[in-house]
Amino acid sequence: MKNLRAMTLKELQGLVKGLGEKPYRAIQIYKWLWQKGSDDIESFSDLPKRFRIELAQYFEAKGLLEKERLYSEDGSVKFIFGLHDGLEVESVYIPDRNRKTVCVSTQVGCPIGCEICATGKLLRYRRNLKFWEIAEQVLRIGKALGVRITNVVYMGMGEPFLNYDEVIKSIELINNDHTLKIGARKITVSTVGIIPKIYELAEYPRQVKLAISLHTAIQSKREQIIPIARRFPLDELREAVGAYYRSKRRFVTFEYVLIPGFNDTDEDIEALRKFIGNLPSKVNIIPFNPFPGAEFRAPTDREIYRFYEKMMLLPYTITLRKSKGRDVKAACGQLALLRQSNPHKIELHLSDNRHELR
Repeated sequence: MKNLRAMTLKELQGLVKGLGEKPYRAIQIYKWLWQKGSDDIESFSDLPKRFRIELAQYFEAKGLLEKERLYSEDGSVKFIFGLHDGLEVESVYIPDRNRKTVCVSTQVGCPIGCEICATGKLLRYRRNLKFWEIAEQVLRIGKALGVRITNVVYMGMGEPFLNYDEVIKSIELINNDHTLKIGARKITVSTVGIIPKIYELAEYPRQVKLAISLHTAIQSKREQIIPIARRFPLDELREAVGAYYRSKRRFVTFEYVLIPGFNDTDEDIEALRKFIGNLPSKVNIIPFNPFPGAEFRAPTDREIYRFYEKMMLLPYTITLRKSKGRDVKAACGQLALLRQSNPHKIELHLSDNRHELR
């Protein structure tokens, strides 16, 4: 049976027309799927019963299956979702004052293999997620926690720009007034620097934010921790980011994972200053979060603040990001489906379409 969630609004409109129904029925179905989050076609109560019966004969509306939920002491929540083919992905809910952010995954595993990321080092890449599987992470988390999600960051498992078309379709979905109504300015897409897609995003009409996982502005060092950096050198990356800014007139965020003894020297800071130049931007300093088998260690508080104080001398907006969810392996770079004993862990088992907590 084909899943209604796997259909775009345009496809739903074609389906409704083909079944001889009025055009507005497509919007009604869309709202049941993506506003109310229903996976039961019979519950679509504003559709005629005969139409519901006809739909249910050939279609289903099942979403992702929540398999596990882990609560961090800092308020963030890690979710593990099961996909229809038995694979799994992780997503993270991050509350911060009025911001209710969901960090979504775009791939099962990751083919990049960055040395500072558990996803690429510990998981084998399996496949790209479909647009609706990406958007479902936002929908399911909001429903599960009873909150309205305000922001979405494409920074979970996988490299979003290696799944560009589905990522864009998911943005179109969650930005739609008939679905989650999350503004484009509240959506951030992160990439290690897939240059052709940066140019494409620059031409994309919605004002989506761009974040670059930079981590060092020294080419030889970058190649050590991001293998694909050999294909996309820093000078070409700088040109692409400049094109994005000229098109959008929006600050670019550079993510900088701080690795003690590797990218925290005066030489690194000067290289970063030369790389950014006069480009309006923000630099996020993220202390490295360790994972099993990692080559590097986490910086101490003293190392973090010493580096931060030096970075504050640069003419850019500098932020020091506190890594949330580290205690449940939900922090930046830690998503690798690692199960662990946790007193706040909730396992969900599906029985007759009802969640049973234990």
